[in-house]
Amino acid sequence: MAVQFSEENLNKVKEIIARYPEGKQKSALLPVLHLAQESFGGWLSAESMDYVASLLQIEPIEVYEVATFYSMYNLKPVGKYLFEVCHTGPCMLNGSDNIIDYIKETLGISNGETTTDGLFTLKTVECLGACGYAPMMQLGKHFREHLTKAKVDEIIAECRSKAN
Repeated sequence: MAVQFSEENLNKVKEIIARYPEGKQKSALLPVLHLAQESFGGWLSAESMDYVASLLQIEPIEVYEVATFYSMYNLKPVGKYLFEVCHTGPCMLNGSDNIIDYIKETLGISNGETTTDGLFTLKTVECLGACGYAPMMQLGKHFREHLTKAKVDEIIAECRSKAN
């Protein structure tokens, strides 16, 4: 079966497009991609990106350019818990490399990989705009700040307990 939004989500797409002047439907691309990612399993397949392009009446390459540029879009399946760890300057100076290495070692995965149980994915990302709280990561819609190995252990344990 082809990728397709529910009627409810198609109505959301129409509402999003209506926010922009006629002929400027490409401006709706980011929020429609968020909706697609949320609707189609937490990631954007080529088929789902092509579908978004058809809805917005733009070329598929225009969607691919955006989806591959921003780290907030996942281009392959991810775990239930996505650890997006900042690895830019301020976080790096405050030990994000050590935190990333610790997560890799603890979960047995590399950057961009998912644990075999499907619970965790590690993704390094560019600045999340919370430099004063370095090192930090985004977990869902929440920032986890001033990370230490002990805090990472707590976060992993918390996620595991919620998964059961």
